[in-house]
Amino acid sequence: MSSIGTDPFNGNGDSRPAPHMQIVAQFIKDLSFENPGAAANITQRPQIELGVDLNARKLDEEHFEVELKVRVDAKHDSKPLFLLEVAYAGIMRLQNIPDTATQQAILLIQAPHLLFPFVRRIVSDVVRDGGMPPLMIEPIDFVALYQARVAQASAEPAGTA
Repeated sequence: MSSIGTDPFNGNGDSRPAPHMQIVAQFIKDLSFENPGAAANITQRPQIELGVDLNARKLDEEHFEVELKVRVDAKHDSKPLFLLEVAYAGIMRLQNIPDTATQQAILLIQAPHLLFPFVRRIVSDVVRDGGMPPLMIEPIDFVALYQARVAQASAEPAGTA
């Protein structure tokens, strides 16, 4: 791990330590694959429903767990082919980021952006190992997801949860 020191390039003589995010660990928390369509003779592209959910929780002053959940439901002619659910998590260390709103933005935009390639590979491998063609999930716009979450939170009346 590199040492955090002053930023010699800030140009204003500010000696505060630079903000820093580090992935401390990453792992599969939960993985489920149901494959009722393994023997199906698929001649055309199946209908794919993709769901994405994000959660972040504080572990201590510097450490946070970010969980990226992906659910893939594939059907062919309204018959289930497979259902894959994966919860992939990362432990993030945030240093010198005191503002809670900034922390939330980093944890719900930048952190899942770093975790996504690993989730994408897991989905592709599990689907392929289940006898289907590999499924490559398109990149996800985590900024739009974050903005939708903020808009939804601000639209809810105070006291509802």
